[in-house]
Parts: sequence; C-alpha cells; structure tokens
Amino acid sequence: MTESYEASLTRSQALEQRLAEHPEEFRMLTGDRPTGALHVGHYFGSIANRLRLQESGADIMVLIADYQVITDREVAGDLAGNTRNLLLDGLAAGIDPERSTVFAHSAVPALNQLMLPFLSLVSVAELQRNPTVKDEAATAGITSISGLMLTYPVHQAADILFCKGNIVPVGRDQLPHIEQTRVIARRFNERYGPTFPEPEALLSSVPLLLGTDGTKMSKSKGNVVELRMSADQTAKQVKGAKTDSDRHITFDPEHRPEVSNLLTLAALCEGGDPAAIAEEIGDGGGGALKKRVTDALNTYFAPLRERRAALEADPSYVDGVLAAGNARANEIAEATLAEVREAMGSIRL
Repeated sequence: MTESYEASLTRSQALEQRLAEHPEEFRMLTGDRPTGALHVGHYFGSIANRLRLQESGADIMVLIADYQVITDREVAGDLAGNTRNLLLDGLAAGIDPERSTVFAHSAVPALNQLMLPFLSLVSVAELQRNPTVKDEAATAGITSISGLMLTYPVHQAADILFCKGNIVPVGRDQLPHIEQTRVIARRFNERYGPTFPEPEALLSSVPLLLGTDGTKMSKSKGNVVELRMSADQTAKQVKGAKTDSDRHITFDPEHRPEVSNLLTLAALCEGGDPAAIAEEIGDGGGGALKKRVTDALNTYFAPLRERRAALEADPSYVDGVLAAGNARANEIAEATLAEVREAMGSIRL
C-alpha cells in the first residue's frame, strides 16, 4: 500500500538528517530525458539539489535517459544533439565529473537486462494502477498506452537498483515510481535473497514553477527559459509571460498564480522572499515585475552561460566526461547483474 504524502515527507526529513551526518552511506540516482536543453524549472527543481548533494559527499549517479525518450513519443528526435546539450547544461551548472558519474542509458546494456527479472515481480494490474503513468500519458495526449510506457516504472526501478541507489530526489508526483521500485527490490530480496536496498525518496522543497503561459513548464510548449539562452533571449521570453490586470503587485499563489510564479522565480535567483519583492515593486505593475525577473535571471545564470560556452568550445573534454561515466556505470551494472544471476541460480557457460 502506498504511504501518504505526509508520511513520505516525514521519512524524507529524517533522511536529510542522516545524509548530513553520514553522506558516505548514500548513493543517489537522478537524471533527465534528453528531449532538449534544460530550463530554469529543471535547475531549481532538481539540478540545484544535485549540486547540494554533490557537495555533501554522497555518491552521485546522473543518468541521461536516452532510451526513455520514446516512452511517450513516436520518434526520438535528435538524441545525439540533445544528449550533448543535457551534458553541457549539467557540467555548466556545476556537476563535477570527479565527484559525480554522468552516463547514458543506452551505453549500459547490463542495466537494461535487469528489466526481465524485475518484470516478473509485478502484475499488469499494478502497473495499470500507477497514477504517474496515467498522468504522463494524459499530459502527452496518449490514448493508447504502449508497453514501454506501461512498464516505465519498472524501467526506472532498473535505473535506480542497477547501482544500488538508496536515495532518489523527486517531487511529490514521482512518489508512486519510488514506491514501485521499493516493492520490486523487496520482492526480489524475498524471492532470491538479500540483493537490493529499498531506496528512499528525498522530496524537493522547491515550489512547482509554472511556464511563462501560466501552465506547467514544457519545452514542447515553448513556455520555458532555457539555461543556455542569451540575456536578450531571456528578456524576450519573460516579456511575453502571462500576468494579470491588477497593477499592484502582490504575492498570492492561490489567486494570482502567474504573478506569484514570477515573484518566486525572482526570489530563487536573488535568495530573497517573494512577498518582500512584491512590496518593493508595489504599483510598478507587470512591466516592473518582468524587468526584475529578467535582471535576476540574467545575473544568476551569467556564470553558468559563460562556463557553457567554454565547454562547448572543448568537445573532446565533454566527450571524455561521458565516456568515463559510461565506463564506470558499466562496471557497476555488470557487477550487479552478476549478483542477480547468482541469486537466481543462472548458469553462464
């Protein structure tokens, strides 16, 4: 039975305390699908937390989930280009290949072999009940769920368990996937002997950021500010952001979600309080608010953009980072698969 959000939050808070005291006990798995460049929602929603955990001393595994691109779409698009963009964005943001392992899904065959035994541990009914799969299908406008989408939670379980990850930073909407992974680990251990940890969810405290049109941020909608955008491109994107007709700026997430979203974005960049920023703007209206947000974004991300340009000019270094990460991920995956084969009594000639 899936535990409540409140129970998950309590567990996450206890986990933060343990992580602060003994970071060496933890291996974190996190990642993104290479469907395009990363945007500010990605940064504040997950990347900033990865950097914090990287600094803590935990072992960080960063997955570029290229196989999972076709989960909810018919074509993969420019996988090579998007993978490079994802890698450039991550490195520019501060992911350190000396302390974090960045690897691509398709480059680790042993990881994907775990799908077969894991699929035997779940029923079709369980997969069909997963609310995250339903929500993602609805968001993508999918009426007929493919076998890959239906088994997406099992694929994610393989991502986490191949490296024996024991913490996964997620938002509230991803909790069902983590619970499914815990169930798979538990059932494998019960059937074949202790092999996998039951990973814990590390819940993000960052509020959900909306896109410039007031809906969920989505690269396909074009309502995002990408990390790699120039100062002028950022200004143009923010200028088109939705606000409302009230000239007096206030922070009221319930009744003024678009205005409050822009205030939150400014506050995240400035390290301030959105309500205080609203008071400072006062009767300045949407124009003053958008200028404040634009300035905050461009100031905050200027160093990242500068590092990204330098990395882009050194493709051999970027290629080397991914090659080294793939090599380490393969070593880990092969060792885990060998354990699984031994536990299951497989014979290799």
